[in-house]
Amino acid sequence: MKAITLTLQTQQPILATSFQGDPNSDVSYSYIPGSMIRGAIIGRYMRQHHLSEFDLTNDEVKRLFFDANSTRYLNAYLLSQEKKRTLPLPLCWFKDKDDELNDNSSITVYDFSIDRGDNPETPKSVGEYFWTNKGGVVNLYKDKRRINIHNFRDRQKGRSTDNQGELFRYDALDAGQKFQSVILCEDGDAITLQMLLVTEPNIWLGGSQSAGYGHTKIIDLEILNHNHWHEIGIPAEEREDNDELLSITLLSDTLLRNECGQPVADPMLIKQAIEEVLNISLPETSNIFAGSTLIGGFNRKWGLPLPQVPALAAGTAIVFEGIEINESQIKQLEASGIGERREDGFGRIAINGLKKEHFIASLPNSSDTSSLPPLKDEVSRLLAEQMAQRLLEQKLEQELQKKVGYLSLQDGISNSQLSRLQSVAQKALSTGDCNLVLSLLNNLPSNARNQFDRTKLGNKSFRLQLDEWLGNPTDWINSIEVNIAGVERRFDDDRAREDKLAEKYTLRLIMAVAKKATKEKK
Repeated sequence: MKAITLTLQTQQPILATSFQGDPNSDVSYSYIPGSMIRGAIIGRYMRQHHLSEFDLTNDEVKRLFFDANSTRYLNAYLLSQEKKRTLPLPLCWFKDKDDELNDNSSITVYDFSIDRGDNPETPKSVGEYFWTNKGGVVNLYKDKRRINIHNFRDRQKGRSTDNQGELFRYDALDAGQKFQSVILCEDGDAITLQMLLVTEPNIWLGGSQSAGYGHTKIIDLEILNHNHWHEIGIPAEEREDNDELLSITLLSDTLLRNECGQPVADPMLIKQAIEEVLNISLPETSNIFAGSTLIGGFNRKWGLPLPQVPALAAGTAIVFEGIEINESQIKQLEASGIGERREDGFGRIAINGLKKEHFIASLPNSSDTSSLPPLKDEVSRLLAEQMAQRLLEQKLEQELQKKVGYLSLQDGISNSQLSRLQSVAQKALSTGDCNLVLSLLNNLPSNARNQFDRTKLGNKSFRLQLDEWLGNPTDWINSIEVNIAGVERRFDDDRAREDKLAEKYTLRLIMAVAKKATKEKK
């Protein structure tokens, strides 16, 4: 078999919609699914052969696009600084709760699939990263996102109408990032696929392509012998002897069915799938680290979405003790994968990956990962700072609207007290002085104080919630950061603290909650 490594660079944001977010938002996966790459190549094949639809009895068509035993289109994950394809982080990797990963420091990561010792005392998941091994140190990569707000418009009129004016949000993969996919195929099909890929470097992937999304460029392509390519980067012969410990890690989401034929996210089905592929009997599992997700898609032929089904999430790990596995079995499992839709990159697995109980993990050098040219003069930098500030405020505004959307005061407080609270918060807004509102709350007469105490906001009293917001203004804000041409801004950085940004948005949050409660009373 051959392995075609395909390196892609996003020219526009990519919207590979997952099942995250609320109904008025589309949130992209953190990678480019293999199904999108397969669909784009199918489109090129049909145009090249002047086909309006496929003849599914054609052997070449079946072999290239619909037979998982012949051709598999793997997900395009982030490309590392060493121009290697990164992999999803295993769910069995943990760190100490207090360890923070940033550009200037590294952390110790513990692999609980090998040993669950006394360290760390308070374990916490490392997070959603992609990883690659560089000289014994694991580098962690994270995708960059772009959030755009759109207005739903009438297609014929070209504008919003009374019934079609709602806002919705796209959370997409940002432009300027590099991803790498791999196509596993038969020797005779490698040249056919290569010719389809090299005819035109520009390729469009994902949704909303007419709205400025999806433009991607093929910047590198290489054909390798399958024996010289290892998805995990470690040859199989170096992983067959692992002290009778067999560790299986999913490198992509995996679709498996139970004995009733229903798709379920049950990690024990991994054991059954491996036993069927290798025709062996495995012992009971000694450790399981599992996650689940929902998988769907869109069929352009039908013009309809695919059914949503549960699946085991990438990074799921399952461990067996007292069994050894040889090199040929490792190659067989990793080449074929397990489960359904393997032609779309699902069901990828790794056997006995890293063999370390703990290791050092760090972020890559940010100066090397940036695909943007450096700013050459002070005017450009000032412009970038202004853009970063506005984008940060835009994201804070979105966070504020989202927070207010699900907060609702119960009855128990009068409109006059709500109006008084709004008035003091408005007065404090110009300077970001939360003490003005705290002073109001601390000097209320007993009747007014009782109203604030007995009114509930969620499962807390309104007074207690106000004290928490005003005492720790950053606690209700999720981690928000932006990067414009190397200029980084955070909601709690030095400039934000100097401008009292969190305090001002906290005061606006209080005003919005009070105003919403007043309207609901009316």
